Amino acid sequence: MGLIEKKVRFSPIGYTRYLKGLKKTYMMFRQGKLLESLAVKSWEIAPGNTTISKKAYFLENQLERVTGSAYTDDPHAVMHGGISIVHNPTLAYLLKNIWMINGSIYKGLHQFQLHHKSKLSSKMNYFPPVIFDTEIKNASIYSSYDGNEFFGLWLTDDCTNYKLAAVEGTPITTDIFTSPHMLEYESLLNMNPYRTNAVYLKDAVFFDDDWGNNKKKQEIFNSNKELLLSKFASNSHPGVFILRRNSGKTRIMLNEIEIAELMREKYGFKIVDVTQQSVQEIIAACAGAGIIAGIEGSHLMHGLMVLEPGASVLTLQPPNRFCGVLKITTDMQDLNYAFVVGIQKEENFYINFEEVEKTLSLLRF
Repeated sequence: MGLIEKKVRFSPIGYTRYLKGLKKTYMMFRQGKLLESLAVKSWEIAPGNTTISKKAYFLENQLERVTGSAYTDDPHAVMHGGISIVHNPTLAYLLKNIWMINGSIYKGLHQFQLHHKSKLSSKMNYFPPVIFDTEIKNASIYSSYDGNEFFGLWLTDDCTNYKLAAVEGTPITTDIFTSPHMLEYESLLNMNPYRTNAVYLKDAVFFDDDWGNNKKKQEIFNSNKELLLSKFASNSHPGVFILRRNSGKTRIMLNEIEIAELMREKYGFKIVDVTQQSVQEIIAACAGAGIIAGIEGSHLMHGLMVLEPGASVLTLQPPNRFCGVLKITTDMQDLNYAFVVGIQKEENFYINFEEVEKTLSLLRF
């Protein structure tokens, strides 16, 4: 762990963002090349490797319904698989004399945002601190902009990087509102970060793998999975439908409850609700599941955290926002990925249950 000292320092650096043209702003995600240019030292934590993507399970003509996508440039290519995926090595960068203020990292003429400014109060945005009473030597930054924005990426990226950070120094993250689910996972995964909005870092290590899933990252993810499974019984059962309701980025499935109930009645699925239940309750239900099903979204990561190889994920996709990001994790974990594309109804969508059943049959369920 790094040394945390009480030492008063003064700096107006948080106000330099008001000076146009002086400071460049970046999101703290996939910034390896820039970090390397600012680092006094860089090194490889783990080598990269190449994998071949798996074909998803889906009915004929489903992709023809897709009218828009999110974070998936070519749904047809991604879902048909057979693509050679290059997973970059995990690199570490040592930077010196860093200021961390209200969710941003300041180094020289660069500002790196760890989260959107909307996650701070307006007062904190307009009046960043100028007096700092904490100094840390040997810190490590594991959190990222996208991890703070998307719960699923927090579980896959930030929680794996935490294990790397804990080896290098004091794991640091921004002190913003954290959901009860995230705090529960921190406890279950033995994570104990130092949260702050005003600190001077004499030395800080950053990590980047350019959103890859190399073998080292898989190993860390698997160790987190094993840690969770060691705390919950994983008796085999058909599956779990995870209700999303209106949580996260809005995409409303008009017959979500109806589909969940039909899967419970006809196939013995359990139903969990991320808006009402704790992580312990959700994982206890998902452990041992053959299939995790629900509207596409980060909430399904609760199930992916404990699914064992050979199990499946069935995503119900809005046609105007098709997203294949979760397939990155299912491919990494040797899980089957299946989907049904819904039918648009004004701004929302609904799912044809007959298509769900036919897709389940493709999974030999």
